[in-house]
Amino acid sequence: MSQQKRTAFFISDGTGITAGALGQLLAHFPETQFTQIRIPFTDSDAKVDDAQKRIVNARMENGQRPIVIMSIGNQKLRAELKEVDAYYIDLFDSFIEPLGVELQEEPLTRPGVAHSISGAIYSDRMEAINFALGHDDGMTHNGLNQANVILVGVSRSGKTPTSIYLAMQFGIKAANYPLTPEDFERKALPPILEGYIDKIFGLTIQADRLCSLRSERRPNSTYASLDNCRKEITDCENLMKRAGIPWADSTTRSVEELSAIILQKIRQPNT
Repeated sequence: MSQQKRTAFFISDGTGITAGALGQLLAHFPETQFTQIRIPFTDSDAKVDDAQKRIVNARMENGQRPIVIMSIGNQKLRAELKEVDAYYIDLFDSFIEPLGVELQEEPLTRPGVAHSISGAIYSDRMEAINFALGHDDGMTHNGLNQANVILVGVSRSGKTPTSIYLAMQFGIKAANYPLTPEDFERKALPPILEGYIDKIFGLTIQADRLCSLRSERRPNSTYASLDNCRKEITDCENLMKRAGIPWADSTTRSVEELSAIILQKIRQPNT
């Protein structure tokens, strides 16, 4: 059976973060190949009209109804958008408004309300993103005391995307540091991290996957060779064991899964 193709639209009257989160539902259908199109800030009749044209064009090209995952608070604009034929997953119609009926409370519908659901307001998330970008790959030591978590691991083990995801979704200030052959020779963490051991979480990865990732960056190099990847991973895991650092394997885990593991660790009450 050949893989079917569908276009999936993520349409929102804000940034589209919430609609994108709902889009994780698509991962449950691996037999379908999705072309994903994001249309944020759809907050006027003209923008709805433009989105409708793109949905119609996608149906004509694929010969299949597009999937539209939408988060638009304005009821009139929602109804207008749905005038074209597609399969709609509507955050407000399916979840928010029925919950309002149950709670007997009128829900807020302005863009950006969901940004505070996970305990971090929008400005907190932006601050956390700036922190993660500024403390990527050991870029600076300044302000490390403000970090909620410091991710460590060998180069290309998934530290950067996990840091950014923690910042974007949860407002977590995450720094990340690469562990290098020099650290393994000393059998110790970088000196700057020694005062932050309670904030450190490690990432490891299987050697063949690391070899593949590094080969994309530096093909046919010692850095990317399978033997070197195996050695670095073994040395890294031994270092983390000695330091008492918890870690997770990023090989088959998504950033969502890794983040859930990390959040569970850093939010544990002190004992």
